[in-house]
Amino acid sequence: MNKNFKIAALLTGRGNNTLRDKNILPVLGKPLLYYPGIAAKSCNLITDFYCSSDDDKILVEAGKIGYKQIKRPSELALPTSQHIDAIFHALGVMKQDNCEPDILVVLMANNAITKTEWIEESIRIIINDNSVSAAVPCMEEQDKHPYRSKRISEDGFLQTWFDFSGKQISTNRQDLPKNYILCHNFWTLNVKESIKSIETGQQPWTFMGNRIKPVIVEDSFDVHDWDDIKKTENWLKTNWIC
Repeated sequence: MNKNFKIAALLTGRGNNTLRDKNILPVLGKPLLYYPGIAAKSCNLITDFYCSSDDDKILVEAGKIGYKQIKRPSELALPTSQHIDAIFHALGVMKQDNCEPDILVVLMANNAITKTEWIEESIRIIINDNSVSAAVPCMEEQDKHPYRSKRISEDGFLQTWFDFSGKQISTNRQDLPKNYILCHNFWTLNVKESIKSIETGQQPWTFMGNRIKPVIVEDSFDVHDWDDIKKTENWLKTNWIC
């Protein structure tokens, strides 16, 4: 089904983190990045695997599971660096390696809440409709619905983000329109229609383009502290199938 598409995975993670070495911290006896890396390796639609990092320890661990190393320049691995710049750098290195993917699965090394079936679903969405610019995991989130969110005005009072003139908004979350938030475990990009498109995509992740399809999942969270490591282990004990 994917004979006309070159599909690659790019595992991304930087070494400069508040939680030291978080991308390679042990999780059930494996480095954290092992889980998203193996989830992609287990997808038979993907033929090429790369890892972008400024950290040699991350690159070594990714290499152990079959990911080619892309040494990211330090200026692209700062807390203020933009993910898209690291992606563009990686694509340049991949091109030199004779790999120019039509579909790129960008994996986050600090999120193990990734299933092979989700990755495969996202790829098939793009294969079936090549006008789709990206397919990304999303979760329903009603508690933090934008209608329920507030901003602080210049005079210090809470205000709504929207003009609700003439409307009555229910205080019951179940009455509100369905709200979805993007997960940050992986993004599957149709390279031509997303990061290489001449059109500006949706804010703030403009590199995803404008025709973004959801892959609805029930859970996803990044690792930022040791509590997240424990949560990840608990999730993997129930859900890990690779």
